[in-house]
Amino acid sequence: MAGRKDTVIVTGSTGFIGSALVNRLADRFRLVGFDRAATRQPPPAAECVCIDLTSEEAIAAGLQRVRTAYGKRIASVVHLAAYFDLTGEPNPLYEEITVRGTEKLLHALQSFEVEQFVFVSSMLVHKARRPGEVINEDAPLESDLPYRASKIKAERLIHDRHGPIPVVYLRPAGVYDDLCRNAFLANQIARIYENDPTGHVYPGDLRTGQSFLHLDDLTEAISRAIGRRKRLPPEQAMLLGEPEVIGYGELQAEIGRLIRGEKWETRVVPKSLAKAGAWVQQDVLGEDAFIRSWMVDIADDHYAVDISRARKLLGWQPSHSLHETLPRMIDALKADPAGWYRANKLNAAKVAGEGTKARERVKAVHSKHEKMMSGHMAEMAGMGQQMLWGHFLVIALGAWLLSSPTQLALFDPAGAGTVQDVTRERGLWEPALRNALTGWSDIASGLLLMVFGALALSHRFAWAQWGTTVVGLWLLFAPLLFWTPSAAALTNDTAVGALAIVFSVLVPMMPGMSHEGMMDESTVPPGWSYSPSSWLQRLPIIALGFLGFLIARYLTAYQLGHIGSVWEPFFSGGNGRNGTEFIITSDVSRAWPIPDAGLGAAAYMIEALMGAMGTATRWRTMPWMVTFFFVLVVPLGGVSIFFIIIQPIMIGTYCTPCLIAAVAMLIMIPLTLDEVVAMGQYMLRAVRGGRPFWRTFFRGGPEPNGGPDGKDPGFSAALAAQSAAAVRGVTVPWTLLASCVAGAWLMISRLVFGTEGAIANGDHLAGAMIITIAVCAMAEVARPLRFLNLAFGLWLIGAPWLLAGATPGSTLNDVVAGLVVIGLSLARGRRSAEHYGSWDRYVI
Repeated sequence: MAGRKDTVIVTGSTGFIGSALVNRLADRFRLVGFDRAATRQPPPAAECVCIDLTSEEAIAAGLQRVRTAYGKRIASVVHLAAYFDLTGEPNPLYEEITVRGTEKLLHALQSFEVEQFVFVSSMLVHKARRPGEVINEDAPLESDLPYRASKIKAERLIHDRHGPIPVVYLRPAGVYDDLCRNAFLANQIARIYENDPTGHVYPGDLRTGQSFLHLDDLTEAISRAIGRRKRLPPEQAMLLGEPEVIGYGELQAEIGRLIRGEKWETRVVPKSLAKAGAWVQQDVLGEDAFIRSWMVDIADDHYAVDISRARKLLGWQPSHSLHETLPRMIDALKADPAGWYRANKLNAAKVAGEGTKARERVKAVHSKHEKMMSGHMAEMAGMGQQMLWGHFLVIALGAWLLSSPTQLALFDPAGAGTVQDVTRERGLWEPALRNALTGWSDIASGLLLMVFGALALSHRFAWAQWGTTVVGLWLLFAPLLFWTPSAAALTNDTAVGALAIVFSVLVPMMPGMSHEGMMDESTVPPGWSYSPSSWLQRLPIIALGFLGFLIARYLTAYQLGHIGSVWEPFFSGGNGRNGTEFIITSDVSRAWPIPDAGLGAAAYMIEALMGAMGTATRWRTMPWMVTFFFVLVVPLGGVSIFFIIIQPIMIGTYCTPCLIAAVAMLIMIPLTLDEVVAMGQYMLRAVRGGRPFWRTFFRGGPEPNGGPDGKDPGFSAALAAQSAAAVRGVTVPWTLLASCVAGAWLMISRLVFGTEGAIANGDHLAGAMIITIAVCAMAEVARPLRFLNLAFGLWLIGAPWLLAGATPGSTLNDVVAGLVVIGLSLARGRRSAEHYGSWDRYVI
């Protein structure tokens, strides 16, 4: 047995301090790591023994393993395991783990020959002092917070129950390392790095600060305590920390200088204001904010420690200082912000794609692409040859369209058919002339399709694909501009126009795209947890766009006189027409030079086609297309929804098919927004990286800091998995759902309270807008939009006194509804586990 190493037990051996301590002691002792059953393991130097400190049986089983493998003599037990959380609220786990767990462990150790029990406490057990004062081991204790109280209680219990086992109480300052890994310090640095407004304020004396302790110095102190265990008093407390204490204001200024190279202003704010801000963030808005009310209470606490006892008994003093380490911390942050954030358990998505390492990856990928360019070009040429059939189909479509006017009798005056009253009322050209104009348009378009299709067969005329696209777009609108009386011509032009776009830029490779962007296979933006451009993400948008097209196409047929009536199950109109017929022949509708339903049909068709364009990388390979798709769906969609909202106000009735189409359009908006955010982030990174804006906007590019979407189930997965993937980034918190219910109630309240005039119209409009905003805010990237409903809530409270027509019942209803909407619009509501890169900071 001679020369056999002594045994040391380390509880909490998989933690930040425990792992470092195991590595420090590895060469000198046989190590046993006590910790909870978990996926993490202590370093290989320690045998992992899973225990539960709340269970006497589990502790006994763990120590039996020690007795069997290592004997009954234990050189030291370093007790690191404890409970801590940031809430500042009492938690039974403080008592169960830190206090009673320590008691159970100490009791079980009495049957062993334990030469030392090291309890790692905290300097925070002492009562705080003011700047200029120093704390020593004899300073009074203070148990005003659950964490402090649990450590003090555990120390007293050890004092009463340690029996013959010598005890050392180590009370270290806030521990950090070269990557920080100190929650309070890391959050302070992150606020300044992110230029968070809360990083400019502090609710206390800027001279106050606290001692810190480098992880290496702590493990060295513990190692020395173990090594000198036979020379130490049988029971001793020791403070560990750096003598230099940097005041909060000075620390803020130094961090700001290191990160930003400029002066960082920090202003003192009243504690009441800081507490109110913390309460709003945590309890009202529902954010998982770091700053809590109890932190505000201790903002004036100052901790400078006297370490003379540790110097004397251990021959120890710190070899590091926060002041000297801070530049290394900030350098590590600047080099790899995402890695630094992960190391400090912060949201790395906020800073993904930033830093020196990210820029180095950009250069490496660019160099790699340059070397691969010749092979890529050859591959693209081969793909182009394989896709020639698409251009031949365009030529065939042109030939079909060229022959269509004669087959559809567009030049035959008798072929114009009966003129419906709905078109006669508009004072249009004669039906025969409108048919003829449509026919000549088809002939010209057919010839152009054949020419552009033939030119596109050669890679030298790749631009011809865009010519085909323009002709396809013209065909979607031409029958509307000419008010064609021929239903067949309208259907033919719509089908040929859509197919021309499909076979010009959807099926073949879209011309003009960046070859670097195409070589890059990354689909997930930096910091994102999924690709917002995946096919499953876009499929609902395409389906909703096509549904809107079918509805609008049906209404167009009535406006063009192809059918004599339209379906309307609920609402009546005037002049012998139902609500739908009355609306789409009203003065509002006639104000448009073309059928407004037809314009909507063309827009829906373009939305469906644009939804199908590109691959899961289009957020970076087609920024222009994502932008135009956004404009088509959101601003223009919002305008169309608004016009539908005001139908009963301006026209006096509703249109059921219009409402269905509006719902489809409204649902499309939250499904679209995440891709727009990803595209905007990419453009910002590209411009900051020196890429030309317009070239990148129209041609796209690579994203070296992106990655694959490992969570995309694809179309082979179960329907439930596909459905969940299709709506990633969209959640329906009960608060937003309740806002929609409140909005719907306001829209029908005129029927309940019998209100008329301005107040009735105001309630209808406010209710509809509340629903629209709440649905849009269901996209997590657009969650802050819900705050717009605060304005509508305030309007509802004041509306009964500002608008005519209110009754006592409707007044009470509006006030209550306004208060409800305000309350529902404050909390963020449930948030998914998805991440959106730097946009995460705006999901509030």
